Amino acid sequence: MIQVERTLTLRHPLPDVVAYLADFSHAEEWDPGTVTCRPAEPGAPLAEGAEWLNVSTFRGRRTELRYRLVRLEDERLTFVGQNGTATSTDDLTFREESGATVLTYRARLEFHGLARLATPFLRGEFERLGDEVTRQMPHAVDSHFDSGGGPTS
Repeated sequence: MIQVERTLTLRHPLPDVVAYLADFSHAEEWDPGTVTCRPAEPGAPLAEGAEWLNVSTFRGRRTELRYRLVRLEDERLTFVGQNGTATSTDDLTFREESGATVLTYRARLEFHGLARLATPFLRGEFERLGDEVTRQMPHAVDSHFDSGGGPTS
């Protein structure tokens, strides 16, 4: 299993940041590996159990995962993505600090079957992706709110 954790500060109020990140289709904006991320059922309410179809690239290969929102709380979001090769968990916890939002982002990737053998060789690449998230996410959140976007637009 590979685990990556990063903490970053976003200059927007906690409820707005949580609402924005709860819509996992925004991963296209903040996740450097995501190519597309679409609701599995367009128009379905944003609630626990909501699902997205995510296409990502990693080391030049495309992979598809079906993500499910398994935890939707005022200060915590958890998404679990699965396919035949891996299970990916994105766990986001939030706290308010001086009007800004401090986000702790934890990503866990567990390979299945023979793919597990690649785990030690991929750890460094996932660390690099974690670093990219800390650079890309603040810009995505700022762009969303500074352009007049609301938490769910």
